[in-house]
Amino acid sequence: MRPTVGITAAVERVSYGSWKGVPAALSPLSYVRAVQRAGGRPVLLLPDAEDARDPAGVLDLIDALILTGGAGDLDPKLYGQERHPATGPVQEERDAYELALARAALERGLPTLGICRGMQVINVVYGGTLDQHLPETVGHEKHRHNPGTFSDHEVRLVPGSLAARAVGRELEPVKSHHHQGIREVGEGLEATGWSTLDGTVEAVEDPQKRFVLGVLWHPEEDEKSALIRALIEEA
Repeated sequence: MRPTVGITAAVERVSYGSWKGVPAALSPLSYVRAVQRAGGRPVLLLPDAEDARDPAGVLDLIDALILTGGAGDLDPKLYGQERHPATGPVQEERDAYELALARAALERGLPTLGICRGMQVINVVYGGTLDQHLPETVGHEKHRHNPGTFSDHEVRLVPGSLAARAVGRELEPVKSHHHQGIREVGEGLEATGWSTLDGTVEAVEDPQKRFVLGVLWHPEEDEKSALIRALIEEA
């Protein structure tokens, strides 16, 4: 039986055909295709205020959860910081929904993978903080050198970690597009991957859980990546 994988989605304004600026449920198709290639059944999860208050019903429908990336940044108030000028628009409904899903998924031991923004959601759930604008910290723009284009670099992973086991090696070539990252790793999480560019934390995991992993890169954009397949196999 194919495991059902919930993929979080955003509400964005899009244009298609004769329609301009129409609110739409949006998730890049690459997430869906990656889950399908790995043998899973993808289901998009849209922000829902009622489910944010009680996520149990949503989680009853799925066997694993992917917290996706996206254009919007997490509200800095959620991790006790003032807003940085470079922090993008926030989506309060999405923040509330994904934080609630993540907390409930962790409580029931549901296999959970956070990608880019989703990794940041996991870190905030564990009480961690974010670096709101990495270029100021690392002194370069190589994690997002051109908006809309993925950067290529490598990530060094801790031998034997969930991240290393999931990708099948300790040095992983990745596709990256972000301007924020981890400042303080949340309590109960361990950093298990770092960018070879500058030492930025690129993977965090909970060693006490069955499968709780956050990565700052985008495995859904790389058909050679084994990471999403590892999530499906665990589910």
